[in-house]
Amino acid sequence: MPREITAFSNPLIKQVRDLRDKRHRRAAGQFLAEGLRILTEARDTGRLPRLLFFAAASAGHPLVRELVVTVEDSGGEAIQTTPDILSKLSGKDNPQAVVGVFDEFGGILADLDRGASGIWLVAERLRDPGNLGTILRTGDAVGAGGLILIGECVDPFSVEAVRASMGALFTVPVVRSEWAPFLDWLRAGPGQLVGLSLDTAHDYRSARYAAPTFLLTGNEAQGMPDEYAAACDLLVKIPMLGKADSLNAAVATAVMAYEVLGQQRQG
Repeated sequence: MPREITAFSNPLIKQVRDLRDKRHRRAAGQFLAEGLRILTEARDTGRLPRLLFFAAASAGHPLVRELVVTVEDSGGEAIQTTPDILSKLSGKDNPQAVVGVFDEFGGILADLDRGASGIWLVAERLRDPGNLGTILRTGDAVGAGGLILIGECVDPFSVEAVRASMGALFTVPVVRSEWAPFLDWLRAGPGQLVGLSLDTAHDYRSARYAAPTFLLTGNEAQGMPDEYAAACDLLVKIPMLGKADSLNAAVATAVMAYEVLGQQRQG
């Protein structure tokens, strides 16, 4: 039977609210995810929250009831609370019906099976959580094997990144690495490293992409360092016909991913 918390002063509320801060997330090894869609996606991949907060008004929703039962059966705790407290936890004026506290997860390069997919996404020093979440959604949409984050990227477990991923954080493997270990791992097996660059005349549609293709997107403001570009097997450019000199990093990744997918599906 779920317990009820209605007081802002409850220490658990402050503890969970603090997970919005990166320092507290790292110390606790936990993160927040909100919304029925995202938590249902997580459940379907076998990941359940340790704590599930839900508003009394949504307690009768069939998906909420299912989540409550599943969380409690797995040893987690379901807590009924108020919309105001859900808003405090999520940081949104109009909070979702549910908020979950999950253990952080992740893997290492050695865990990845490069033969699992013909497309892999690689992002270098990505700084915007919305871009990271959108790239994860693209990865899910094209069946990418995973997302490899290089260097000081934004935290994939931030509330903003999790929200932007719309559940793809739970469906697309995410691995963090520095550049040198990544390059060593990549060159130890098959894989074409394709960099998105403004400093090339090679149109992305004229290239041929061999599976597995690793699409490398650089930092939103600075692009990728010269040494990273030099290590790529191929640099390609998406033509810009207007006054803008480049696409948003997440949009460019999506355009590239679908070009690779289209070619690989055609054989």
